[in-house]
Amino acid sequence: MSRVTLVTGGARSGKSRHALALMEPYARRAFIATAEAIDEEMRDRIARHQAERADSFLTVEAPLHLGEAIRALPEGVEAAVVDCLTVWLGNLMHHYGEDEAALGARVEELIAALRQPPCDLVIVTNELGMGIVPDNELARRFRDLAGWLNQDVAELADEVVLVVSGVPLHLKRSSQ
Repeated sequence: MSRVTLVTGGARSGKSRHALALMEPYARRAFIATAEAIDEEMRDRIARHQAERADSFLTVEAPLHLGEAIRALPEGVEAAVVDCLTVWLGNLMHHYGEDEAALGARVEELIAALRQPPCDLVIVTNELGMGIVPDNELARRFRDLAGWLNQDVAELADEVVLVVSGVPLHLKRSSQ
């Protein structure tokens, strides 16, 4: 049975590094990237991450249809990293705006894929709820949606890891 691990933490906490380390035992692995190259800084960031992974992962781009991308992973992929849920949520908010039905449909698509994952999954997300309350409605909406999304994924996950200053803290472990 495939397992889902959620890796969360703050910005630059070591979440992605930990997620990639969890992939080391697997020979056939995928990296599901959610970022869109919307500006020069993001293009540079994406290029750096691609260079770090080199050819050791099959890369799948999924800026909007993450659930579909997970379900469509090629036969034989043993494990995949999804990096990251909060970037994906930002993409949804950018593309769908106030269309809650469209945004909700993408989230439900993801949750359905996580209920029966095709392989082991390690999902990276940001923990946003530990800071100050944002001063504008859009930022508060994003923070709230991210918190609810993280809770839904954590509930389904077999394991939840909080990474702080590069140190993984295991919040949830199920036996297997």
